[in-house]
Amino acid sequence: MAEAPRSWRGCMPAREDEGTQGNPQRAAREGSLGLMQPAGLQLHQDLDPQLDEMRGARMAARAEMEEQFLNLAIRKQVSYRLHLPHKGVLPFLQGSQPSRWGSRRIKHRPAVYKKAIAKSGLQHMVAQPNPTLALRSESERQIRSTVDWSETAIYGEHIWFETSGSGDFCYVGEQNCVAKMLQKPLTRRKCAACKIVVHTPCIEQLEKINFRCKPSFRESGSRNVREPIVVRHHWVHRRRQEGKCRQCGKGFQQKFAFHSKEIVAISCSWCKQAYHSKVSCFMLQCIEEPCSLGAHAAVVVPPTWILRVRRPQNPLKSSKKKKRTSFKRKSSKKGAEEGRWKPFVIKPTPAPLMKPLLVFVNPKSGGNQGAKIIQSFMWYLNPRQVFDLNQGGPKEALEMYRKVHNLRILACGGDGTVGWILSILDQLRLNPPPPVAILPLGTGNDLARTLNWGGGYTDEPLSKILSHVEEGNIVQLDRWNLQVEPNSEVNPEEKDETATDKLPLDVFNNYFSLGFDARVTLEFHESREANPEKFNSRFRNKMFYAGTAFSDFLTGSSKDLAKHVKVVCDGTDLTPKIQDLKPQCLVFLNIPRYCAGTMPWGNPGEHHDFEPQRHDDGCIEVIGFTMTSLAALQVGGHGERLHQCREVMLTTTKAIPMQVDGEPCKLAASSIHISLRNQANMVQKTKRRNSMPLLNDQQPVPERLRIQVNRISMHDYEALHYDKEKLKEASVPLGIIVVPGDSDLEVCRTHIERLQEDFLPCPSLQCLLLQEGDGARLKTLSSQKLSLRWCFLDSTTADRFYRIDRAQEHLNYVTEISQDDLFVLDPELVITQTVGTSPAMPDLVDTSSTPAGHHFAFPSSSSSPPSSPALSSEAGGCPCREDNPLIAAAKSNDFQKFREVHQAGGDLMMRDSSGQTVLHHAVKSGSKEIVKYVIENAPAEILDATEEENGETSLHQAAALRQRTICHYIVEAGASLMKTDLQGDTPKHRAEKANDPDLAAYLENRQHYQMIQREDQETAV
Repeated sequence: MAEAPRSWRGCMPAREDEGTQGNPQRAAREGSLGLMQPAGLQLHQDLDPQLDEMRGARMAARAEMEEQFLNLAIRKQVSYRLHLPHKGVLPFLQGSQPSRWGSRRIKHRPAVYKKAIAKSGLQHMVAQPNPTLALRSESERQIRSTVDWSETAIYGEHIWFETSGSGDFCYVGEQNCVAKMLQKPLTRRKCAACKIVVHTPCIEQLEKINFRCKPSFRESGSRNVREPIVVRHHWVHRRRQEGKCRQCGKGFQQKFAFHSKEIVAISCSWCKQAYHSKVSCFMLQCIEEPCSLGAHAAVVVPPTWILRVRRPQNPLKSSKKKKRTSFKRKSSKKGAEEGRWKPFVIKPTPAPLMKPLLVFVNPKSGGNQGAKIIQSFMWYLNPRQVFDLNQGGPKEALEMYRKVHNLRILACGGDGTVGWILSILDQLRLNPPPPVAILPLGTGNDLARTLNWGGGYTDEPLSKILSHVEEGNIVQLDRWNLQVEPNSEVNPEEKDETATDKLPLDVFNNYFSLGFDARVTLEFHESREANPEKFNSRFRNKMFYAGTAFSDFLTGSSKDLAKHVKVVCDGTDLTPKIQDLKPQCLVFLNIPRYCAGTMPWGNPGEHHDFEPQRHDDGCIEVIGFTMTSLAALQVGGHGERLHQCREVMLTTTKAIPMQVDGEPCKLAASSIHISLRNQANMVQKTKRRNSMPLLNDQQPVPERLRIQVNRISMHDYEALHYDKEKLKEASVPLGIIVVPGDSDLEVCRTHIERLQEDFLPCPSLQCLLLQEGDGARLKTLSSQKLSLRWCFLDSTTADRFYRIDRAQEHLNYVTEISQDDLFVLDPELVITQTVGTSPAMPDLVDTSSTPAGHHFAFPSSSSSPPSSPALSSEAGGCPCREDNPLIAAAKSNDFQKFREVHQAGGDLMMRDSSGQTVLHHAVKSGSKEIVKYVIENAPAEILDATEEENGETSLHQAAALRQRTICHYIVEAGASLMKTDLQGDTPKHRAEKANDPDLAAYLENRQHYQMIQREDQETAV
């Protein structure tokens, strides 16, 4: 390090105290490198051959320098600076204002150059890491997995999460990697903000080479106050990169990227721009140019807005005089919780087109979805605009951002999370209150459904969700007060000691109800609080919920509800009408959705007494439910419409279970006044027509579209969804639909279902020859209708296919989610080994030249005509010989052999000559393992498949054999409990005939549950 490297010395600017005049060789050298020449100096014109040779050598040296620059300076750079570089620092080693290299000069002295390298963070190149020291310091070093809001927060600190990314190489490189030196596997961590992966002990090595994360804030008190504050790129080397190079437009080499150690790209963690890691693509001026913050710049909070303010240091004299007073004032006025946010302030720059976003995530919602979503949003946004609600709630964040203009909020969680945020906005009295968008997690989510956000998050890209939040319309949501006072007319001696005097919430956004539904919810919550260890699985929760509902139905504990309530709406007494109806449940509904997506108000178009329901009209709907209307609600029915009003006075004469937006309690006899509180601003998801993949942007929308519809199995979707071409090849053609050019997906769904109705099932037609240009390809032809759970796939994104929530189909145009063909996902489509073409169709396809592969097949349903023996084969659920190895293994209770035969290509939908499936035979042999295996791997149709002799399903046979565990497996898999055999018996009747009253009671319980509950098909993935 005594002198600068040869490849860098040629680019060093001239000393300020010496020029190039009289030094023609130096002038020629600097001119060949394209450096800016000092004013008034001339280049030497009489160049001899030696100078020409020197120029060529210097040009080669420049190329070598640029390669070293890419391999060293970028990879080890300290992230961008928000102020001018200090004097003496090489401009290409740190972000600065745009300029040419020659416009800044430093003394061309070895000591100064060495100092510049030290400042730039390149001094690590002379030191080798000590793996023992790294392992020892791992326990001493704090590895942060959350954003640090304290005054000691580190500038450019990474946010680490554990990862199992075995295909990602350690970012510090093999020379500095501790795991490489120790030759043993170590735990890995991934930064949520810049997505680099390192071994946990290598984090210290990352600090030594001074590679920091993208900064999320800036320091206050810059020396140059007039300097325009801009955001610089944060360049990171990538061994794998999606998309195309911004410079040359070519894709990044991905063929062997999983095991490649070569750096193929340089990308910015802010704007996501990527370049090939070579001089011809990544230009040096990219280092100093401002960053645009990418496609979501309008919602990203720039780090220049977030300032860290150092604690003020008072002079010694004043501190002595005011020390005690200052301490008292702080302790009396400032809460302890405000200390966390004090070091940071938000100073936004006026930007009328920006819509800065605050993201609040409830990690408890939707299983493990919340934690993953936090990491994803930290990648797309500034980590300091993403908040974990488990870390203190939303209040302090909203207080800090309260002065930001056009602020929007994204609540990631259930309806309770949204209500929590709205209540905090009420407390802070922000004017105007920021609108709230919803990313629904888990199930239910009635408010999210109302605002078109769907019933649950599937796998839509978060980038699209951010676009929807930015472009969504602002609508109003009525919010209602609940004022409770004890009923003074009730004898105090009759008071129920288990009842409470107040509701869990005094404001509701969705609904307020009392009676049957509240009682079931209350018993579930009380039991879970008493024994939380018994409610650690979704299955147990469902079982208890169904049992509680059924017992409450049998005991009729809510049937006398009408005798103990008095309801007055806008001065109209509804009590006589309620007593005539005798409802078991009363609901005061603010939004159209209730109970995981049902619509209890319905469409009162034919009734002139009522208006359609709205969430912003200042009116509340009063609905009564009998047990019959509750059951009909699950199949599209509605309750008894009682009134639409602006004020309600509800009086109860005894303790009655009630619930407010899903929070239950048992309220003592009270008088409850319901009145309009205010209107909250919400973001409603709207239709987008920003892209027309099928059409040229300059052309009008055609009147008709002719689209090929293809079906994809869940197996292929999960295995190939990152390989779009292979997924297209694995798809099964369904047919062609013709729809209007401006059709949304709801219209397309209608046409696809009509296409299925017109299609005659023919199990023998297994293949279809599709002509493509001059060639032909063999495709499997679907021979069955789509299952009830199919959904559309978005095939227009660059990297993969994405599912579209059925509740959001009316928001998507068909031209926005398809380019050539329209793809749908059928979760009940299974892969079976192709056996061959049918003997009855010998000339349809020449399979001798077709390589053996996997084709799709479907089981035959009861609605399909039976196949003739001449057309029988082992595929598609057709009859087969009795000595088939799958059926033989099921009969003999040989689970190992059964699994081997299936993995070798055996069809689980196979039937014997009497129409019995392998599930029937597994039930008869009492093989729990085979039953469970079949349920997990076969299509859902097998659960209700009937044999020909008695019309029995496998559940009928299990109930007749008193096999409780097997019955439990089949019921929880979704088998119908209302299906009857040829004698009219349900599975419950078969259990009664087998003298098993406990099993019969269980089946009756589940049968009733199926009648009044509908499985939510939009459960989050």
